[in-house]
Amino acid sequence: QVQLVESGGGLVQPGGSLRLSCAASRIVFRIYTMGWYRQAPGKQRELVATITYTGTSNYADSVKGRFTISRDNAKNTVYLQMNNLKPADTAVYYCNAHVAGFDSWGQGTQVTVSS
Repeated sequence: QVQLVESGGGLVQPGGSLRLSCAASRIVFRIYTMGWYRQAPGKQRELVATITYTGTSNYADSVKGRFTISRDNAKNTVYLQMNNLKPADTAVYYCNAHVAGFDSWGQGTQVTVSS
């Protein structure tokens, strides 16, 4: 069974930065499309960014130019560098692994942007 473990969340002031990490195990990591999603209180889970096994990335309009997704296939890890954070970025961030129609999720990590 796929195992995804997120880390790096926390409390940050507006304009600050955080880097999320997601370590994957029990998968052939290099063939998966990896992604980050988030869910704010009272809202549906939404896409933040994805990166394919070839390194092609995709971003939600709300984070373009501020967030960067990357992956290290040697370490089975995907990252989300978040800069210029805004209060609207406050949410639980979830790591996702997708291949051939199957999705696996991490337990989530809280990101709170507040002064």
